[in-house]
Amino acid sequence: MAPTRVRLYWRWKSRSRRPGRPTIEAELRDLILEMHRANPTWRAPRIHGELLKLGFTLAQSTVSKYLPRHRKPPSQSWRTFVQNHLREAIAVDFAVVPTATFRLLYVFVVLSLERRRLHVHVTAHPTAAWTAQQMVEALPDETNARYLIRDRDRIYGAEFRRRVAGLGLREVPIAPHSPWQNPYAERFIGSLRRECLDHMIVLNERQASRILSAYARYYNCARTHLALDKDAPASRRIQGRELGRVIAFREVGGLHHRYDESQRDARWSGREGQPCCFSRREECEPLRKSRV
Repeated sequence: MAPTRVRLYWRWKSRSRRPGRPTIEAELRDLILEMHRANPTWRAPRIHGELLKLGFTLAQSTVSKYLPRHRKPPSQSWRTFVQNHLREAIAVDFAVVPTATFRLLYVFVVLSLERRRLHVHVTAHPTAAWTAQQMVEALPDETNARYLIRDRDRIYGAEFRRRVAGLGLREVPIAPHSPWQNPYAERFIGSLRRECLDHMIVLNERQASRILSAYARYYNCARTHLALDKDAPASRRIQGRELGRVIAFREVGGLHHRYDESQRDARWSGREGQPCCFSRREECEPLRKSRV
């Protein structure tokens, strides 16, 4: 029995112990990983400094132990890039609209990301020259735009790139098959279908152009946006209750309405909104006229 007891004793004495420094709490480990994901350019020294300011006591080498290894230098995410350049960026895209005669029309969308200002035009035969001309018409002579976000469609050919470079814009093509990298234009196209095109039958190019022009006026001058704190691209002034009764103005042929308070003794106005300039920063001109 003695040899057995001695064997058991030395087995217990020589048992394997976990090497290295003791592990840290799961909550602290998750915090290190969360800091790294939220700030991809931060490495162990920066994260360690933040943890010290939060009252945690640990070594910098411990932080390094739990950080993932990168095979390439860290960079900002695409979402971060877009957010940081909203005031200087313009997004463009095409939407396809089928007609009652089974033809296809192409709607070119130019969207300013700072105030969601919109320019749209439709054609049955888009070309690089036509697309470039729409860019010239959409942008004012003096603009803060510096970046143009677009996909890799072949319509953006040499003529388009030449005209865009002449406007002082730097093209930022998104990755192939990645429409989520152009989220603002894609979301607008969805809104255009839900709020306009899905409620009517498009007969021809002329009718589509008229409808889309009316929707663009409504979108720029009257439609409120969550990203703009419930304001319109052409800012709408908050009115006082003392102005009078609330009246409705038809927009997009009556598909939408704009509501206004006026001293006029009227309950309804059949007049549609007037054109609203894509490049204006002040309050929309038709809205001011409606209060006279």
